[in-house]
Amino acid sequence: MRYLGIDYGTRRVGLAISDEGGKIAFPEQTLTNNKDLISKVASFCQKKDIKKVIIGESRDYSGQPNEIMKAAEEFSVALEKATGLEVIKEPEFLTSHQASKIQGGSNQIDASAASIILQSYLDKMKN
Repeated sequence: MRYLGIDYGTRRVGLAISDEGGKIAFPEQTLTNNKDLISKVASFCQKKDIKKVIIGESRDYSGQPNEIMKAAEEFSVALEKATGLEVIKEPEFLTSHQASKIQGGSNQIDASAASIILQSYLDKMKN
C-alpha cells in the first residue's frame, strides 16, 4: 500500500510518498498553496495509486492547535471529498525545522518535512 504524506503550509505544501510496501517515506515535491492545490494533490494521488493520506497535525508549544491547523483541517476535508481517501492526522512538531537542518538551504524543505511526518506514521504502524 502506498501512502502520501503532507506538510501543509499557507504558502507551500510538501508532499512525500512511501514505497509500495508502506515502510519508507521519500520526499516527493513541493506545491504552491493556491486554488489549484486540491486538484493537483487529487491528481497526484490517482497517478501514484495512493491508498491513504497522512497530514501533519500542527500544534503550538502548549499542545493546542495552532493557526495553521484550521486551514489544514479544511484542506483535509476537501481532499477526502475530492479523492475518497482517508486523511489521517499525524502529530508533528518542528518538522520544517528538522528538515531544514537536513536539507540546508534546499527548496525541498517542505517535501522533506512531509517525509518526516509520513515516516513517523509508518514507524507507528510497524509497531
